[in-house]
Amino acid sequence: MHWNCSVEEAIAIQKELAGNVIIAGKPEKIDHIAGIDIALTPDNKGYCIIAIFSFPDMELCEEVFSSDTINFPYVPGLLSFREGPLVLKAYEKLSIKPDVMVFDGQGIAHPRRCGIASHIGVLLDIPSIGCAKSRLCGTYIEPGQDRGARAYLYDKEEIIGVVLRTRAHVKPVFISPGHKIGIDEAADIMMQCTGNYRIPVPTRYAHCRVTEYKRSGVDTGLKSY
Repeated sequence: MHWNCSVEEAIAIQKELAGNVIIAGKPEKIDHIAGIDIALTPDNKGYCIIAIFSFPDMELCEEVFSSDTINFPYVPGLLSFREGPLVLKAYEKLSIKPDVMVFDGQGIAHPRRCGIASHIGVLLDIPSIGCAKSRLCGTYIEPGQDRGARAYLYDKEEIIGVVLRTRAHVKPVFISPGHKIGIDEAADIMMQCTGNYRIPVPTRYAHCRVTEYKRSGVDTGLKSY
C-alpha cells in the first residue's frame, strides 16, 4: 500500500483493511512475541522499536530500531499512517520474526475498527494485539480491583475489546485484537505477559527503550541477545 495519501484516502484505506481483519482464535504455538512502540517529536521526527521476547518466560531476544521523518499530518484515528512506515522499516531488520505483535495502541477498538495493531497485522498477515493505556472509543463497566479482573469494551452492542486489570488496584489497560486473534484470547495472552507493572512486559520495555532512543537521536540499528 502507499502511505503518501490524503486524509480522505487514508480513511478509505482503513475501511478496506478493516474488512480483512480476522478476529478469532490464536496461534497454535507462540515462541516469540513482539512489543512495539513509536515516539514522535514536535518537528515530525519519528522513532520506532520492535523488541522480541520469548514466550511465556519474557526473556529479551532481539531489538531493532528505525527512524524517519513523518510526512502524514496528525489526525486523530489515523495515527497508523504516521507510525506504520516506521514499524515496517524496523520489521525488515528482524532476524527473529514474532508469532504475535503487541502494539502500544489500538486494534479494533477504533472508530473504523482499524487501529495500528489491525492495520499492521493485516499488512504483515501476523497475529496482532493492541494494548493501550487509554480508551479511544467505546463504553464499559469498571472491572473488579483484583489482578486479572476484566470487563468488555463495547461500541453500542458490539464487543470491541477488554478492559483488563493487570495489577490489583491500578488503572486497567485496554486490550483489543488487531488481527488473527480473538477478543478473550488477546486478553489471556496479555495476562501471560504481565510482570510487576501495570503495562505488560513487551510494550513497557518498548516504551522505555524508544524514549531513550528518541532522546539520544542515534539509530542503534540491530541489537541481539
